[in-house]
Amino acid sequence: MDTTKQFILRCLYFIFISTFSISISHAEISLFSKADAKEWVGKSAPAFNLQDQYGKWHTLEQYQGKWLVLYFYPKDNSPGCTEEANQFKQLYPQFVKSNASVLGVSLDSLASHEKFSNKLSLPFPILVDNQNKLTAALGIVRNLGITKIAKRETFLIDPQGTIVYHYQSVNTETHAKQVLSDIQKNDLRH
Repeated sequence: MDTTKQFILRCLYFIFISTFSISISHAEISLFSKADAKEWVGKSAPAFNLQDQYGKWHTLEQYQGKWLVLYFYPKDNSPGCTEEANQFKQLYPQFVKSNASVLGVSLDSLASHEKFSNKLSLPFPILVDNQNKLTAALGIVRNLGITKIAKRETFLIDPQGTIVYHYQSVNTETHAKQVLSDIQKNDLRH
């Protein structure tokens, strides 16, 4: 396929993703059945070793003893992903007060993450999973033919490394608040 056709296909893909993100960003529905996702609640989180937007490596072990929010999103700079990142950014000081770390994850490149993070002034790392290692381990890769993206899902991991929530239906405007509330509820039980 020549370069012009590839460029056109990539442009059409970006338009599709942007439109798709707009159309579902306000809905609390899942377009995929729960049978499509692995059941993770109550299981240990899978180990990972991924770089953030500035090239710093992150592992699951680094976050032992803290709550960990692993939120996956499809595409840097798309409307829904921007909204979700801004919601986590707005509540980030409260996550820190609740002994929680927030990590965004997508399949985009390090350069794309750096631009996205700088544009939004994100105070938390966004991890590069462009080899699909963590997303594949969790079963949340969406294959769109010419490309793959992460599904918009979140995993809440307790300080011992166990997944306590798996959010498969995410409303980008209220999700960060829901995750924070769940941390605070569970923190009272420990």
